[in-house]
Amino acid sequence: MICPNCAISGQRLIFSLPDSVLNIFREGNTSLMNHYKILDASVETNEVGGKELVDFLEAMNLEENVSFQINNESWKPIHKFSDYVNANWVDDLIKNRQVNMHFQPIITKDGNIYGYEMLARFFNGEGKTLYPNIVFPAAKLRGRTFALDRVCRIEAVKKVKHLVHEEKVFINFLPTAIYSPEYCLRTTTLVANQLGIDSQRFVFEVVETEKIEDVDHLKSILLYYKQNGFSFALDDVGSGYNTLDLLADLEPPYMKLDMTYVQGVTNDKEKQAVALSFLKKAKELGSLTLAEGIETPEDFLWFKDTGYDLFQGYYFGKPAPFPLNQTTVNIPK
Repeated sequence: MICPNCAISGQRLIFSLPDSVLNIFREGNTSLMNHYKILDASVETNEVGGKELVDFLEAMNLEENVSFQINNESWKPIHKFSDYVNANWVDDLIKNRQVNMHFQPIITKDGNIYGYEMLARFFNGEGKTLYPNIVFPAAKLRGRTFALDRVCRIEAVKKVKHLVHEEKVFINFLPTAIYSPEYCLRTTTLVANQLGIDSQRFVFEVVETEKIEDVDHLKSILLYYKQNGFSFALDDVGSGYNTLDLLADLEPPYMKLDMTYVQGVTNDKEKQAVALSFLKKAKELGSLTLAEGIETPEDFLWFKDTGYDLFQGYYFGKPAPFPLNQTTVNIPK
């Protein structure tokens, strides 16, 4: 069964309306009544009804104090409704699974390929590449973050068949895009099992670690992963005190240092201080450390000599449609 929040067939829109507007509906003084269900202080409708309602409100200059909600997400002011409508292209992208997963190598200090991070690259109906910084905001506008995140996870799992040397696979996920682990992650688990892939090869990355607010919800997700044999990593870890508290609470098997503190670390004392503090915390927790975003041999050698375990960045390989043919990459000595 698909989580209701991951479905892409239709949406539930609720418009919060002032009493003066609600009275128009209650009295039946509009031809729009067939599209709406009147609630206490709002009306419920679908996208077609939402468009007609907004047109009506604008024509009558009644937009003041009106807001709308997609499914059960946060309320938005009525002037954002056009953004919601204009982002409808992302519905087809998700429905048709217009996503290609790319491989970026993660290496050890000796240059051996430890695993790959799976990174999504999307495409539109004309085949033009669309990047996550375009697609995910559009999905958020449409209330489709759950559905998009699910498609990316499943497609990433299916791509593991291209890895013939038992490398680890790092797959991103947004905790806020998982409503219920039992619903939202079940298909991911089933696909891995059906393909006969050892669950211990998977590392699910918690992205936007700095922005985690509901720690208990995150714990329930990670517990589900662990119960099914998967591992996890905290991504984009920086110097924020909230993150440090979170680390101690979750004891992650992997910790990825935010690339803000990676690039240019060789000549930046402040970045070095954060990187060293990060390393110290990881060692206390027994976590493997990963420096992400390395683009120069100097930065790689600094992290290697400092004691980091794993490394990732354009210096070793850019995201590509297929993994590398070799099991090692050339590194400076």
